[in-house]
Amino acid sequence: MTDTVLLEQKIQESGYKTSHIADKLGLTFQGFQNKRKGVSEFYAKEIVILSDLLKLTKREREQIFFNQKVD
Repeated sequence: MTDTVLLEQKIQESGYKTSHIADKLGLTFQGFQNKRKGVSEFYAKEIVILSDLLKLTKREREQIFFNQKVD
């Protein structure tokens, strides 16, 4: 499950427009919106591209895309 709050923070910090990020991922604007809001999941290749684009550390990438919260 994607940590959408942390992802949004990193997108804002990057200064990139949503349309630019969607284009780099090969997604439509709406497709990217669905993924960043948690409606659908990111594919592995999208995570790699997004991590590079947003300059995420390994820890940030893990927190955003692979942090499973279990009660």
